[in-house]
This record gives sequence, structure tokens and C-alpha cells, in this order.
Amino acid sequence: MERPEIGLSISEAPGALPVLGVGEADIRAQLARILNNAEFSVPERLRRFLSYVVEQALAGHADRIKAYSIAVEVFGRDINFDIQNDPVVRIEAGRLRRALERYYLLAGGLDPILIEIPKGGYAPRFCRRMDNPGEAELQQSSSQLELAALRPSSVALRAAQFFALAVDWLKHRWFVGATIALMIGLGWNFARTSDLTILPAARKERVAVTGPSIIVRPFINLSGDPEGDVYAAGFSEEILAQLARFKELTVFGRETAGAVPDGVSAAEIRRKFGNRFTLEGSVRVSNGRLRITSRVLDGETATVIWSDAYDADLRTSGIVDIEMNVASKVATAVAQPYGILFRQMASSRESRLPSFEAYQCSFRFYRYRNTLDPREHLPTRECLERMTVLYPDYATGWAMLSFLYLDEDRFELNRRPGSPTPVERAREAAQHAVRLEPQNVRALQALMTVLFLLKEPAAALRIGNQALAINPNDTELLGEFGSRIAQAGEWQRGAALLEEAMARNPGHADYYVGILAFAAYMQNDDKKAVDLIRRADLRRFPIYYLVAALIFARAGLSSEAEANRVQFLKLRPKFFDDFGSELDKRNFTPRDRVILIRAAILAGFPVKSHIVDARK
Repeated sequence: MERPEIGLSISEAPGALPVLGVGEADIRAQLARILNNAEFSVPERLRRFLSYVVEQALAGHADRIKAYSIAVEVFGRDINFDIQNDPVVRIEAGRLRRALERYYLLAGGLDPILIEIPKGGYAPRFCRRMDNPGEAELQQSSSQLELAALRPSSVALRAAQFFALAVDWLKHRWFVGATIALMIGLGWNFARTSDLTILPAARKERVAVTGPSIIVRPFINLSGDPEGDVYAAGFSEEILAQLARFKELTVFGRETAGAVPDGVSAAEIRRKFGNRFTLEGSVRVSNGRLRITSRVLDGETATVIWSDAYDADLRTSGIVDIEMNVASKVATAVAQPYGILFRQMASSRESRLPSFEAYQCSFRFYRYRNTLDPREHLPTRECLERMTVLYPDYATGWAMLSFLYLDEDRFELNRRPGSPTPVERAREAAQHAVRLEPQNVRALQALMTVLFLLKEPAAALRIGNQALAINPNDTELLGEFGSRIAQAGEWQRGAALLEEAMARNPGHADYYVGILAFAAYMQNDDKKAVDLIRRADLRRFPIYYLVAALIFARAGLSSEAEANRVQFLKLRPKFFDDFGSELDKRNFTPRDRVILIRAAILAGFPVKSHIVDARK
């Protein structure tokens, strides 16, 4: 007879969580759903691995799920199997975790049950979708409207998206009379059908947006032994998984890479599959040491645009840790918004063709973010607004647009009069991006920033942590998160995150150099603050002159402080009419408000008397 829920045998197992309310039938149905889905494309041994650990847990034997038992019962190792010298279980467990992560990102976004293999063990963890720890944290936010944006697509959202598509069709006049009744009827049926999903259609639209695209070819084993084959396959898989987290990048699946014959050039691969870039590499094992090389080729120019090599000691580090560390470095160097692929696209003729407007908008956004040039704000905003009309399901485009709307308010750039306000538009765009794609890092980054400036720092930072868990290699996110941590009053921690982001991505935005200079100032490191503010190339960004004036004034550099004070007041003459409001919208702590008011007075800015009195 079927038990209604799993008992204590699972919840007491190492690495497992209580699963009250999750029935065996639900878990087995979810297991079948995963195994039968095309996105869970793994070798048969990984399918056996997953089935074995799930069934053992359901039978109440979670505490017996060990590397030895898996090696013997799943992989057919002899009973004299030496667990210390054969890493097969650790390697395959890492692949299984990545395969499950990929499945839930691409196909299982609305599945009711999550099956995970937590690191540190092999016992599975089960939970219902709403029991997901990340979602549970988000539910603690005081802003219920923002939280609704993070929940899976509802029936109402499906209906709204359907009718939006219908309206687009109905723009053709000859089509109106014949289709109105049909659209209404089909739309109603679509909304009522609870088991339909919008994810495949959304993915199709996103793929249509042109930008950097890459194929990861299987790594080559140069050692010629079976051990090297395992390592080469592992690195290919891990790099593929890491790259897939960057939503601005189109990553072709392993099936496509597997269809490419040996010896084919990057130009030939491009002609056949349409990808611009190809990543390939090799693995060599010798005397307990591992060398991994990787390079990226541009199929348009037939040149190697990036290469690097990594060395590791297999006697002191686990292969899974080595795989993840090297793959993280490769993905960070290659796929960052300011990384090698985007720079190569920007310098080529391809990005200037009219049919590449969608990619141009993305490139324009990052160019604007790098300099915060007011002259770039309006054309970038207009470009993104056109793109979101053409590609309404492109979550990253909505996220980028959210930042442009936010800058209307906080930087007073091309503010559009009337209602809704810039901040309201920014919030709506960020929410919409997250609704479209809850795992999109750029969407979560936008919502984090909006909530922070809406004086909900706790909710904002929870979302930032969630985004970092999805893609810890995204230095654009890491820099933004660090700046929010700093502004929340943790200047030392925020500065450390900013420095990490800048070290990992030499193409970082100068905006983060300016924030780091401000963080040094708030930690009373005037020498470092002066050095950094002089390095920041933000001469077209008005707030730069305010920060520079504060830094130079306290450092005793009077002439430089005065020059920056004059320039800032020329660009923002009304800023100090309501200095308190400007500090409020940036969410500074009471302590930091007092420091900044004193600093502004020292720098000679016209701070109103009521603000001065309020700080006493």
C-alpha cells in the first residue's frame, strides 16, 4: 500500500531535509518526468545513479547511500573496489548534479517536486516547489507585489501572454474579422488549461535574439589513458554548464558539438550550425598532475581570440573541485558582459548590421553601464524599448530596460513626465523579467537594485544572494551586489566583493571603480580613495564629481576639491535643494547619512540648514 508521505528515515539522513507532505507517488512521478525528458540527456549510468539513490531513499535506506555502495551496485565495481584511488563516484555525482540543475533550468521550471543531490553526500533531497529554500526566503519580504514576480507563471499570466500575441497578430487588418472570435475562444481555453506551459515558447523567442553564440567541443585527452578520458569529458560538461548560466550568451548543446567531426575548422562549424564562436580544449595527465588548456576561435575571422592553460595537482585536490574551479575561470573570462566574446562582437562588422539590432541594444546597454554617459542613456532606452516590443519574452532585455528606467530617477537622466514614475516602470520591468525567467541572473540583479532603492534592503540582498547562487561567475552581478552591500553599511565586505569582481574581470565597468573609491572613503582610507577616484573614467557622469569633491576635500587637496565641486553644481544645480531626499533614495544608513552631510559641508556644498540641524 502506498505511504502518504516519507518518514523520518529520509529526514534523518545526512544531507537530506524533512519532506513532510511529499508522497512517494509524487517523487516517483517526478523521477519519471526527469528521466523521460529530452533535456535530461545523460548516459545510462547516470540514469541508473539517480534511480538508485531515489529508490534507496524511498525505501528508508538514505543512510546507506555511500560511494562504495554506489560504485558496486550502480557502476559494477568489484567488491574489492578501492574508493581512495578510483574517483568514479565523485565525478559522476558532479555530472548528475549539473544534469539535474540543467533540467530544472530548461525544462523543469514549473515541476512541483525538486530532486537534488546536495554536495557533501549522495543522499537525495526532495521538496515541493514552494518549499524551495530560495523561495521561502523571498516570501519573507514585506513587499508582496515584488514577491509575486518570483512565483511560477500563473494561469492569468499565460492568458495575458496569449492575448498579447493575439493583439500582435490582429495588427494585420485583413486578419481581424476572421480571427477575433477564434482568438477569444482559444485564449479562454488556453487560460483554463492548467497543465500547459509557456516555457518552450519563451525559449524559442530568446534563441531568436541575436548575440554571441558558442559551441563547446568535447575536450581531447592527450594522455591516451582511460583516466584522461574521464577527466576530459568532465571538463567539457562542467564548462558547458557554467557557460549556460550566462543568459546573454547562446550556448549550443552537447548533441550539436558531438555532431562535429574531428578536424573541422571553426569557420566550417559556423557555416553548418550558425554559431559565431567555438570553444575547445585538451587534458593531459602526468605523474599525478593535470594540465588543462582551452581556447576560443572566432568562426568569422578564423582566429584564436583567447586561450589559457591551468595546472592542478590531483594528489592534493579532488577532481570535481578542479573541474569546477577551472570551468569557473574559463566561463568568467569568456562569457562576461565585458568579456572576450562581447568585445570581439563589438569590434566586428557583424554587430553593425541592421538585422542585429537586438544584439546592438545589449551591447549599447553594457557600453552605457561602463561609462554612465548621459548622452548614451536616451538612445539605449529607446533601443531596449523597441527590442522588448519585438521580443516580448526576452527576459534579459526587460532587465536591462529596468536599469535605464531607474537611472531616470536616481541620476536624473531623460526623465519621462507623467505616470507611471520611473521607479514604478523600473519595478514593473524587473518584475516582468523575473516572471518570464525566474532563474535569469540579470533579471534578479535588476529586481535586487530596484528593491534596494525602494528601501527594502533585506529583500534586495536576499535576491542578490539567490542570483549569486545561480551564477557565481557573473562579475557584473557580483559588482552590483557588492555595491549594494556597501551602501547598506557593510563597506568593508562590499568593497571586498567589488575587488573580487574587478580582479576576475579586467573589462569591468568604471562605475565599480568609482564605487570602490567611495567605499575606501567611507572606511577612512583617503589615500586609496584618491588613487581610485583618479583612475575612474567617469567624466560624463555627474555624481562622479560629487564623490571626487568629498574625497579630495578630506584629503586636503583643496584645488581639486573646488574644481569638482564647481563642475558638479554646474551639472546638477538643484541637487542640494533636497539633499535629504537624495540620501534617502540611495538608502544610506543613519550613521552614513551623518558622515555624508558633514563631508558635503567640508567640501563647500550648499547644504540647507534644516539638513544640518537634523544630523545633530
